[in-house]
Amino acid sequence: MPQMTIAKALGEGLRAAMDKDPKVLIMGEDVGKLGGVFRVTDGLQKDFGEQRVLDTPLSESGIIGTAVGLAIRGYRPVCEIQFDGFVFPGYDQIVSQLAKVRFRSQGKVPMPVVVRIPFGGGIGAVEHHSESPESLFAHVAGLKVVACSNAEDAYWMIQQAIETDDPVIFFEPKRRYWEKAEVSVAQPPAPLFSSRVLRPGGQVTVACYGPLVKTCLEAATAAEAEGLDLEVIDLRALSPLDLGPVFESVRRTGHLVVVSEAPSESSVTAEVAARVQQECFFSLEAPVLRVTGFDTPYPPAKCEEDFLPDLDRVLDAVDRSLAW
Repeated sequence: MPQMTIAKALGEGLRAAMDKDPKVLIMGEDVGKLGGVFRVTDGLQKDFGEQRVLDTPLSESGIIGTAVGLAIRGYRPVCEIQFDGFVFPGYDQIVSQLAKVRFRSQGKVPMPVVVRIPFGGGIGAVEHHSESPESLFAHVAGLKVVACSNAEDAYWMIQQAIETDDPVIFFEPKRRYWEKAEVSVAQPPAPLFSSRVLRPGGQVTVACYGPLVKTCLEAATAAEAEGLDLEVIDLRALSPLDLGPVFESVRRTGHLVVVSEAPSESSVTAEVAARVQQECFFSLEAPVLRVTGFDTPYPPAKCEEDFLPDLDRVLDAVDRSLAW
C-alpha cells in the first residue's frame, strides 16, 4: 500500500474520478495553473486540460451558481473553496439553489455537485482562514456533509462524494494536509455516509471528526498509560449522521465525550449528544460531555492554541465523565 499525505490522496482521488468519468469537472480559484493553494489539484489541468480543470474568477457565488447549471446539464462539478471563511459569499447559492433543485424537481434532476472546503484552525492564518462552519451546512435540508480525517478516507471519500447524485459539502482538515498514512487503493474502507471505530475500547466512547480525530487518538494512547480504555469513533458523515456505532459503543461504555473544533452552541456535537441521550438514556452513567471550540469568533493566530481543543481538554472531559 502506498503512503500518501491527505493532500496527495485527495489529488489522486480526484484524478481517479476524472479518469473514470469524463463528466467530472474541477473548478475554483487557482485550481488549474497553480494547483490550488494547498496543491491538492497540482498537475490536473496539465493532464486533463483547461476545459475540465477551470480557473475561475474570485467569486464563490459564481462558482457555485455555475456548478448548479453544469449539474443540470449532466456534468459532475467539483468546486474548491480556497478557505472555509470564503464560502459565505456562495452560501446563498448553496442553500437557495444547490440544496433544493433535486427536491423541487421531485428527484428528476440530480444535483451531483461536490463543494470542497478546507476547514479548521491550527495553521497560524489570518482572519477568515480558520473557520469551522460545518454545523451551518449540516442543518440545511438537501445537503450531504462529510469530513475526512486521514489519507485513506480522503482518497476514497472524494470519489464516493463525486459519484453521489446529491450535493455534498466535503470538509478537509487543512492542518492535517501534510500528514502521511498508508492508502489502500483496492477498495474503499467504508461507505461514504458511515462512521468508523478507529480504536476499540471499553470505558469511555470518544466521538470526533476531521482534524481532531488525530488528537483524540493521541488522547486514547495517553489515557492507556493511566489505565484507561477509550474507544475512538470517527463520525466522518455529519449529515446524515451514522450514529449506530456510537449507540452500540455507549451501551457498552456508559460514557460519551464528543469532540469538535466548532463552537458548541447549536452544533453537530449538540445533535450527537441529543440523539445519544434519546437512544441510550438507560445506558448512560454520566451526562454526554462535549469538548469544542468556544462560542466566539475564531481568535487571532497567536491565541489559537488556547482556543482549539487539545489532548489535555479531551482527557479532562474523560476524567470528569468517569468521576460523575
